[in-house]
Amino acid sequence: MRNKIIGWCVLLLAFATVSAQTVPFYNDIQSFKKQDSAHFPAKHIILFVGSSSFTKWKDVQNYFPDYPIINRGFGGSSLPDVIHFANDIIIPYQPKQIVIYCGENDLAGADTTVNGKTVADRFKELFLLIRSQLPTVPIAFVSMKPSPSRKHLWPKMIAGNSLIKKFLSKQKKSAFIDVYYKMFNSDGTIMNDIFLEDNLHMNAKGYAIWQKAIAPFLLK
Repeated sequence: MRNKIIGWCVLLLAFATVSAQTVPFYNDIQSFKKQDSAHFPAKHIILFVGSSSFTKWKDVQNYFPDYPIINRGFGGSSLPDVIHFANDIIIPYQPKQIVIYCGENDLAGADTTVNGKTVADRFKELFLLIRSQLPTVPIAFVSMKPSPSRKHLWPKMIAGNSLIKKFLSKQKKSAFIDVYYKMFNSDGTIMNDIFLEDNLHMNAKGYAIWQKAIAPFLLK
């Protein structure tokens, strides 16, 4: 009988492990937790969290040398992913400020019914979740960017950005950081030379534009 119980326990543990690892970005989050267990970040830092435009900003601290930053961008995440892992990669850090970039992948997903309003509603859910546990922490949202490879989604991005900006204008300790329109030339064409070959992610020139847009909103 005892052997059967042990056997069932082993099977349940194995099932739980496999199930956990099938959750999108599970390994990314476990990697963050491993880093934290070795050296947990100091409190009252600025937390960058969101999707791959932050994930790939590996040298973000170099762009903001006067601000202590921890980057928890992960994979090609969407807002539901950030919401799902908020208690793992947002709340525990007790940050001084939270800067979010996410929403672009929501629009680019398999569900074509997702629109600007969907993204705005998902962002509101994340915002209110954070505020419920960190009521005084300032939250900034970096607008969805006009990736050339996703030009067909630009109208939805503009709509989503507009709705989020309107929502944040009514919230205390919040900011909307517009990078969308800063990534166009004066003649209205997109700056193609600020993107990598995939026409989705940015190179150093693109991040330099973001640095200038974000810096005025960061807290000393």
